[in-house]
Amino acid sequence: MTEPTQPSERYTEGMATRRAVLGDAHVDRASANATPFDQPFQTLITEAAWGTVWSGSQWTKRERSMVTIALLAALGQDEEVAMHVRATANTGATEEDIREALMHVAIYAGVPAANHAFKIAKQTLAGMRAENTEKEGVK
Repeated sequence: MTEPTQPSERYTEGMATRRAVLGDAHVDRASANATPFDQPFQTLITEAAWGTVWSGSQWTKRERSMVTIALLAALGQDEEVAMHVRATANTGATEEDIREALMHVAIYAGVPAANHAFKIAKQTLAGMRAENTEKEGVK
């Protein structure tokens, strides 16, 4: 992703938050895949989602993580659910937090949405555990 010529303060803060939550590898991939067509969108989400919402001081990153997972699950945004479940490694949200967020989805957005999100979360968490086991084995 090509950053604006002179990034705004909100963009700079957003990029730092985005990297802290999603990790450098994810952000680097998104940056490398950006084109002139979607660059304005990348700038928008960096400034608005990451520089404004995720960088706010009223909630912790853990709290934002749980709400984000619940909202994405309710909306059926499968890839984003998986991405934000992976991000819990950086936000401090636990497996129990994820479960509770998805329980809320079941009540307020419907059992089918929660059921599908539980499936995605289980697969993602299992993958994260496998990656951690591999890393520990390499040490």
